[in-house]
Amino acid sequence: MRSKKALINTFTAILCEIVTIICSFILPRLILSSFGSSYNGITSSITQFISCIVLLRAGVGGVTRAALYKPLADKNTNELSQIIKATEIFMKKVSLLFAAFLVVFAAIYPVFVNSEFDWIFSFSLVLILGISTFAQNYFGITYQILLQADQKKYVLSWLTIVTTILNTIVASVLILAGASIHIVKLGSAIVFTLNPLFLNYYVKKSYHLDVLATPNNAAISQRWDAFAQQVAAFVNNNTDIMVLTVFCNLKEISVYTVYHMVANGLYKIENTVCDGIEAAFGNMLAKDEEQLLHKNFRMFELLVFSTSTFLFVCGGLLIVPFVMVYTKGITDVSYSRPVFGALMCINQFLFCIRLPYHMLTDAAGEFKRTRNGAIFESFMNVVISVVLVFKFGLIGVTVGTFCALFFRTMQYSVFASKNILKRSMKVVIKRIIISVMEAGSVVAIVHYLPVVETVSYLTWLLEAIKVGCVSLGIILVYSVVFFNDELRNLVEKIGSLLVKAKKKKQ
Repeated sequence: MRSKKALINTFTAILCEIVTIICSFILPRLILSSFGSSYNGITSSITQFISCIVLLRAGVGGVTRAALYKPLADKNTNELSQIIKATEIFMKKVSLLFAAFLVVFAAIYPVFVNSEFDWIFSFSLVLILGISTFAQNYFGITYQILLQADQKKYVLSWLTIVTTILNTIVASVLILAGASIHIVKLGSAIVFTLNPLFLNYYVKKSYHLDVLATPNNAAISQRWDAFAQQVAAFVNNNTDIMVLTVFCNLKEISVYTVYHMVANGLYKIENTVCDGIEAAFGNMLAKDEEQLLHKNFRMFELLVFSTSTFLFVCGGLLIVPFVMVYTKGITDVSYSRPVFGALMCINQFLFCIRLPYHMLTDAAGEFKRTRNGAIFESFMNVVISVVLVFKFGLIGVTVGTFCALFFRTMQYSVFASKNILKRSMKVVIKRIIISVMEAGSVVAIVHYLPVVETVSYLTWLLEAIKVGCVSLGIILVYSVVFFNDELRNLVEKIGSLLVKAKKKKQ
């Protein structure tokens, strides 16, 4: 049952990300062509800052999910209600804190962009962009956490698919009709407030929670440790935009956001593969199924490392040609940044390969013992980025992020290996070395193949097919040679799930 739910969650999450990525390419392009790079830069910059609330909730969400696995496994509705009540109270406090932060940020942010936009313009745009984020987190976040813990992420995925498509239609119509950027973003905010309304309805219908339950704050006692981790994560994930906002212009931020949109889209694809898995690991830990956990985790590692290598070696080779086609006709700033594009893909690769260890640590509820690493990661990122941005600009902040990500990735893998899996770090080091060898082999082979000149999306697609086929072949060969047992188990696992699904349909 766990495997079946994980498979359903993964497939719906992948579909959701495909829709999200397609839509995320449409709107920025319309904004670039209709308003210019500065407008794309300011909306992206504000959105990145506002995203802190998502990170804050993610930490507390991790604590709650870890606490929910056992009562969900035991079908203990009373304990479930108590944990949900405690989380709901805490998240409403966080949301109110976000509202206060939003107003202060709206007043301060215009100072950094006053050379291109006046104070009223920037202030009102910040408030509009923050409306839907506040509504989603104040009214719906606790129920999202419950569905994730119960391996029902597919419900959230379908909801996101519907609202994302609706938002793209509404925003596109408004832009093509000549509406101002404020009206366009207000239309988006209204669409996304539909999410929490549906979640409230679905959870109340599907779960019989006691709304008068006594909050069980002890069950989420590590919430402040998680909160501290996510504050650090917010600083770390937004350091690039923060530093660029202070020391560079909005056109450079627009370049950053276009490349980040592509690389982050690949990360999201990988994240969807992992998203439905954490709850399964949490269930195994709750039931003390140690041997099964080790077997499944080795398969999961192979899946994440192989798919991450495939995505980002292809991304590193194809990102600049894609961006040049995507920004064709936009001449107010140069978007040809090959070194920056490669570094961006390497950073997202590091984000991806640490997912198994990060998720296992969260599933085990180990927030306090990994808190200091998160704080040091953000400190390292800020210091190195600020030092390097003066001389190297975009590349400088990307190098700062790389150093911080590499440190935190190694810390997560060491902690999970030593304290949860109780195995040698040689396993992780071997996987990293093999991934580097796979990437090097792909680059070497592609270098000697005929190059398709990318002047349109069709020619870019032909080049992508060529690079993708080479990458897939190389990675499969390395997997057979170095990870044959895990590969065979993974194929058998997926095959058995597909057979069961087919029999059920019949």
